[in-house]
Amino acid sequence: MFKKFFAPGALFSYKDYRNLFISGTLVIVGASAFPIALAVSVLDSGGSASTLGLILAARVLSGTFFSLVGGVWADRLPRKYMMMGGDVFRGFLALILVVIATPDVPQWAIGLIVFLMGVGDALGAPASLAIIPTILPPDKLPAGNVARGMAQRMGTIVGPGVGGLSVVLIGGRYTFAIVAALFFLGTAFLGGIKEPPMTSRSESNPKFFLELKEGIRTVREMPWVAACIAMASFQLMVIVAADAVLLPVISRREFGTDSVFASSLAMFSLGGMISALLALRFRAKHPGLASISLWSLFGFAPLVLAFPISPTFVIAGYFLAGLSIGGWEAYWTTALQKEIPQELQGRVFSVDMMGSGALMPLGMALAGPATVLFGEREFLVGTIVFHLIFCVLVLMVPGVKDFKMPHGKANYSEGEQPHP
Repeated sequence: MFKKFFAPGALFSYKDYRNLFISGTLVIVGASAFPIALAVSVLDSGGSASTLGLILAARVLSGTFFSLVGGVWADRLPRKYMMMGGDVFRGFLALILVVIATPDVPQWAIGLIVFLMGVGDALGAPASLAIIPTILPPDKLPAGNVARGMAQRMGTIVGPGVGGLSVVLIGGRYTFAIVAALFFLGTAFLGGIKEPPMTSRSESNPKFFLELKEGIRTVREMPWVAACIAMASFQLMVIVAADAVLLPVISRREFGTDSVFASSLAMFSLGGMISALLALRFRAKHPGLASISLWSLFGFAPLVLAFPISPTFVIAGYFLAGLSIGGWEAYWTTALQKEIPQELQGRVFSVDMMGSGALMPLGMALAGPATVLFGEREFLVGTIVFHLIFCVLVLMVPGVKDFKMPHGKANYSEGEQPHP
């Protein structure tokens, strides 16, 4: 049974994809262990929810801002080298935290390293999505994206467990060494990937900002893409930012342990894996409608935080919330890979990342003060209402329901056509 996954023509029969899959799994385990060590280190050194929110926001802010730079270079350089550079850079930053993350370290110093960690995220993220259509045939893209998403979910199940166990055994400071080792090991697998030559350009030395503008224009000319990015931007600012900041705080306050925090993240990832498999198994007639309907389930996360009755209740709620992300892995990424010309994909994915996360740092920074101003429970319930309203509104935009332009209305920059 196991052999069928590696039989000729099967997804894992493609060596380059196997290397990408293994590398991505190792890196995401390290990346998922990192916030466990970070949150425990910040809270142990006397940091508050507001402090943790600001430090987490530093990474998202830099990752969001520099993703546009990473996207342009992902369309200029071999994409595997962009990914390798980002992983090695993050590995060295994790090693620096091993040295400086002592109880008396200034919080701004940790924040600076975390900000730079976001730069490393931005270097490789657009390339990691744009490289898939170059190493897989078109008919394997849905399965390849889901498998990649499952590797991420698996990594985010194992990662918090690795981080939580390591924090208990050796402390948050030395957990950063394990994170660094996983980044470096993941980098080693990327070296064997053989990419086809980059598509030739009309200009021998195109201007950086002209290339960036071309990616933004491509998104603007496809209303369904722009609408979904805008929806994600506001929702991540409000509901996801509140979840990221308040989950570790509420877990420790209500239950006196960090294990609920780690277990909730692991179950969230398990839910994502299950929904991604179901989305691949049952093809949706309207992929956009299916994806956004599933995405509405993320409201379970703030719901259980607003009413933390028991550890089991919170962990179960995060499992249900995890079901929200499978549709995006199965449908959204594949739609962009098919509808956007290959030579523009690095930039379009970077605009997606920038647009989706543009306001999230603001949300993280304001989550702590907002709970003081409105009350924690009232604020969390309000984020649920906000989230559901945006899910309904975005479905009114032409093309969103099917993740493609309505028939006869396709509009691509400079006459570009989508891949078949």
